Amino acid sequence: MNKPSIYGLTIEQMTEWLSHQGHKPFRAKQVWDWLYRKRVTTFAEMTNVNKDCLELLDQSFAINSMTESVKQESADGTIKFLFKLYDGSLIETVLMRHKYGLSVCVTTQVGCNIGCSFCASGLIKKSRDLSAGEIVEQIMNVQHHLDAVGKEERVSHVVVMGIGEPFDNFDNMVDFLNVIKDHNGLAIGARHITVSTSGLADKIYKFADLKLQVNLAISLHAPNNELRTQIMKINRAIPLEKLMPAIDYYVKTTNRKITIEYILLRGVNDQKAQAIELAKLFEDKRHLTYVNLIPYNPVDEHGQYQRSTSEDISAFYDTLKKNGLNCGVRLEHGTDIDAACGQLRSKQIKKDTVAAK
Repeated sequence: MNKPSIYGLTIEQMTEWLSHQGHKPFRAKQVWDWLYRKRVTTFAEMTNVNKDCLELLDQSFAINSMTESVKQESADGTIKFLFKLYDGSLIETVLMRHKYGLSVCVTTQVGCNIGCSFCASGLIKKSRDLSAGEIVEQIMNVQHHLDAVGKEERVSHVVVMGIGEPFDNFDNMVDFLNVIKDHNGLAIGARHITVSTSGLADKIYKFADLKLQVNLAISLHAPNNELRTQIMKINRAIPLEKLMPAIDYYVKTTNRKITIEYILLRGVNDQKAQAIELAKLFEDKRHLTYVNLIPYNPVDEHGQYQRSTSEDISAFYDTLKKNGLNCGVRLEHGTDIDAACGQLRSKQIKKDTVAAK
C-alpha cells in the first residue's frame, strides 16, 4: 500500500497526529527540524527521536515518494527535473537562477484539464491531483540536489506554475504553501511565492479571503472574450464578466498587486490594438497591476502558433507603457532544453509508449 508523504503535514497537523499516537508535542518539532533544517532523507537519521516514534513514522509515511527519472541542465543554469511518482506518473519541476535568488517552479496535478490551446501541459489530460506532500517534496528534492552540490545554496523563491491548475487542487496547494512558509522549516517568504491560475473565479475569492500574503498571477493571454475563448477553453465557463469581478475583489481585499500573464502569439494576440484593449481592461486598477509578457516557446503539437517577432513584442510593451500599464518581458530560461511547461514530460511519455510496443 502506498504511504503518504511526510512532507504533506503542516507543523500543526504533525503535532496533532503524533499526539493522537501517544507522543509528546515536542516530537513534532524535532521531526520538523530534521526534515527541513537538517534535511535528512531517512527517518533513521533522526538520532534524537526515540525508536518507537521513528518506527511509527516509517510505518505510516514515506520520506521519498518519488524518484528522479530525467534531469536536463541548461547552459544558463536552469535544471528541469522529471520525477516519477509512486504510481508511475511523471511530473516536471524546474530550478531557475535569477539575480535575486534561486526559484523553483512546481507541478500541482498529473496532467491538466484546462485545455489552453498553446500549452504542452494539457497535451495529456489530468489523471489526479498531487498531494500536498508530493508538491512539497519537489522543493525538497531540488534542495537536496543543491545540498549535494555543496555550494550552500538554498531555494529562495517558489512559483506554482507547473503542470496543472493550482486552484483546481486548492486545499492541497494551500497546505503546501503553509508548509514551505513556516519559519521553523524552509522559511520561504510569502512574498517570494507566486501562485498562478487560469482564472477559477470562485477560488480567487477564496484565496483573497485567506490573506496569505502570497503573490497571485492570472493567466489571461487575451483582452476580450472572443479571443480568450479561442485560446483558452476555460473562458467559455468563466468569461471575463465573471473573472474581472474576482480580480477586483482580490485587489480590494488584499491591497496587493496582481500579475497578469500574457503569452505573445504571433498574429493572434500580439498587436497594438490588443495592447490598447488590455490597458483599458485594467485601467481602474493599473496601480496594482503588472503585466508579464511571455515570449512563446513553440510546441510541436501546437504548430498553429509561433513566437511573436521581437518588433511586435517591443511594440506591445511600448503600447502598454504609454497607456499607463506597468509591464515587463519575462527573462527566458532553459531555451536549450525542453523549456515549455509539460514538454519534457510529454516527450518522455511518448518515448516510453514507443518502447513498450
